Amino acid sequence: MALIWDVDARRRLEHAQRRFELCVRFASDARRLVLFGPSGAGKSQTLKIVAGLTRADAGHVRLGGETLADVAAGIDVPARERRLGYVFQDYALFPHLNVLQNVAFGLQRGWRNAPREVRHDEVQRWMHALELAPLSRHYPEQLSGGQRQRTALARALVARPRALLLDEPFAALDPELRARLRDELADLQAELDLPLVLITHDERDARRFGDEVIEIDAGRVTGGGALREDRDRA
Repeated sequence: MALIWDVDARRRLEHAQRRFELCVRFASDARRLVLFGPSGAGKSQTLKIVAGLTRADAGHVRLGGETLADVAAGIDVPARERRLGYVFQDYALFPHLNVLQNVAFGLQRGWRNAPREVRHDEVQRWMHALELAPLSRHYPEQLSGGQRQRTALARALVARPRALLLDEPFAALDPELRARLRDELADLQAELDLPLVLITHDERDARRFGDEVIEIDAGRVTGGGALREDRDRA
């Protein structure tokens, strides 16, 4: 099969006299790809480079054969133009916007707030599909963890991305809710057939979503492989 992801992410980070060298390289044709490793391993930095939220010092990012970034060639497609749906670990919902506005923000260009009254077919589609319609006027502080996650996911999907990037999407949830939403997300991804990259330190997430797992530690790829048979038992 043709490669979906071809990533060479290299970046040096220095903070409070601590130096971290990120050098992560992988290529995969998996529809569900998991970046797995402990906290501080470099997983989130890698995902942000893929999304265009952080620039690499060297390397490239290619999706389906299209170059999204190549430092040597001077290519850096802006994050919004990469058409990647990104769900942050803390969901990054805007506290001053209600659920409807947060979802509609995924369609905005620039940083203008979405209007309070939104009439857009794609917004309504995901509000209903993810059971958010009854919560449209609620604000993030009024939502449960699962409702916040679904709001962030709807915001990522509303712009019709060509792939989903998920940063520890279940980490803030209790075990029972985590298991249920894990299944819901897996079913949704299968229905949409969107390529997905999920980062996690939880082996249960890796088994559920890991058509292929890339293990990362201390800024380097340390292993990987398919977990299809394990995922089926998760």
